Amino acid sequence: MKQLLIVAHGSRRAASNDEVRVLAEKVAQHLQLPAEQVQVAFLELALPSIETALDECFNNGIHEVSVLPYFLSSGTHVVNDVPREIAAAQEKWPDKVITMLPHIGAADTMVSLISSTYR
Repeated sequence: MKQLLIVAHGSRRAASNDEVRVLAEKVAQHLQLPAEQVQVAFLELALPSIETALDECFNNGIHEVSVLPYFLSSGTHVVNDVPREIAAAQEKWPDKVITMLPHIGAADTMVSLISSTYR
């Protein structure tokens, strides 16, 4: 089975973290997937951590996880931190597949999203 893991920065403000959780639920609905197939993890300041979320996936029989960095630009978190977390998990789970997707700011659809919001 395959799973999507949306990775956000994390916030001290619980409501901000809950926004990401709600987003994951909406993505699952949009993809017509069970809610548990789209999970969230946080780089810092909130739980679950990326390591914990990936461990949970693989302990529950998931064989492949696509990690979506929920970041607008390719800063240090996208270029270094998230890949480092993925590499550590891949070392721990060598028989599993972990794919890092492009961060959301790199999506071609961002142009039309911003344009439609502006109008």
